[in-house]
Amino acid sequence: MGKYFGTSGIRGLFNECVTPELALKVGKAVGTYLGGGRVVVGMDTRTSSETLKSALISGLLSTGVEVIDIGLSPTPLTGFAIKLYEADAGVTITASHNPPEYNGIKVWQSNGMAYTPDMEAELEGILESGNFRKVPWNEIGTLRRANPRDEYIRKALEMVNLNDSYTVVVDSGNGAGSILSPYLQRELGNKVISLNSHPSGFFVRELEPNARSLSGLAKTVRVMKADVGIAHDGDADRIGVVDDGGNFVEYEVMLSLIAGYMLRKFGKGKIVTTVDAGFALDDYVRPLGGEVIRTRVGDVAVADELAKHGGIFGGEPSGTWIIPQWNLTPDGIFAGALVLEMIDRLGPISELAKEVPRYVTLRAKIPCPNEKKAKAMEIIAREALKSFDYERLIDIDGVRIENSDWWILFRPSGTEPIMRITLEAHTEEKAKELMGKAERLVRSAVERA
Repeated sequence: MGKYFGTSGIRGLFNECVTPELALKVGKAVGTYLGGGRVVVGMDTRTSSETLKSALISGLLSTGVEVIDIGLSPTPLTGFAIKLYEADAGVTITASHNPPEYNGIKVWQSNGMAYTPDMEAELEGILESGNFRKVPWNEIGTLRRANPRDEYIRKALEMVNLNDSYTVVVDSGNGAGSILSPYLQRELGNKVISLNSHPSGFFVRELEPNARSLSGLAKTVRVMKADVGIAHDGDADRIGVVDDGGNFVEYEVMLSLIAGYMLRKFGKGKIVTTVDAGFALDDYVRPLGGEVIRTRVGDVAVADELAKHGGIFGGEPSGTWIIPQWNLTPDGIFAGALVLEMIDRLGPISELAKEVPRYVTLRAKIPCPNEKKAKAMEIIAREALKSFDYERLIDIDGVRIENSDWWILFRPSGTEPIMRITLEAHTEEKAKELMGKAERLVRSAVERA
């Protein structure tokens, strides 16, 4: 992890870590890295997004880049527009699911995949050196505005179709998904009820789509007797689902269901997920001809593995799904359309979910200053290997130790000053015992780091 880039681009508090000055430099760095060309720029609904976008575009133009400004745009639409306009790169101004005082900058490749850590490291080098490409007055880049929304919907309808119509409640969290997700659902032929779908940087609910933040959506689904509830975070690269009974469907369950549906739709193949995903996915997709590959946390790692192995679906247990037949950008909006197609073909989610094995998953966050993370992880790796009786070790991202009936993942957050512990066990008693031991280990390691 570099000085600016974390696991999901640049992210931090506006006017402290993420400033217009930094956005200007990032624009210059991207233009320098590309040596010209065409870049698509979109932004989420945060109050600071317009400021950062303007600065970033100025930087790009000063290096001779042609900029296509698509304005307020969910991340999936930026990814789509890159390919639509045959751009060399794309940039989204967003802090995804973080609170409103945060913002960030994420850069995308021409194939819709996020910049890899190696590419980000090159951008960091250019940023640090300040050695930016400068073009004369008569070679400054051109700026044009475009709206790829209708084209996105038209293309999505070529790939997803429903035999029946459903009642869908869409909760966009006042984010950028507001301008696209409810409209795509309507064009699919559904009756749409919109919640929190007026774009605003003053978010009504917590942006991360989880059981707590989606209590309003769950209640609306019950009251309106809807077939499903679909929710997004700030830039709509993620999806949260509420079933026909008005219950939030746990991420792991939804990940398993949609992976299974993709196997039914496209035939057997590889499913890519991350080291923090549980055993339920493997157990559910194996009989359907799916082989699970695990990689580092973050959509770029998932997209990378999908491209490498020709996988048919990739997803994280955070509601981030990548559908390679559509794009390598994580897309909660297209994912919402696929969820409806799954219901249309296979039946209500409440029934489908019964087939997914359930294990006990616990998560914890332990405060840890960023500068202590590396040392703390060294201590954790050393101590964990001594303290736990495990059979397998995966250390591609943090430390994951596994046994036949439990696993624990220790991992530093790429976006916050915390250490994350994620674990799964077959019984609650075992899960709590493991978590107690894991928390003590991490607290001790942070103190000693």
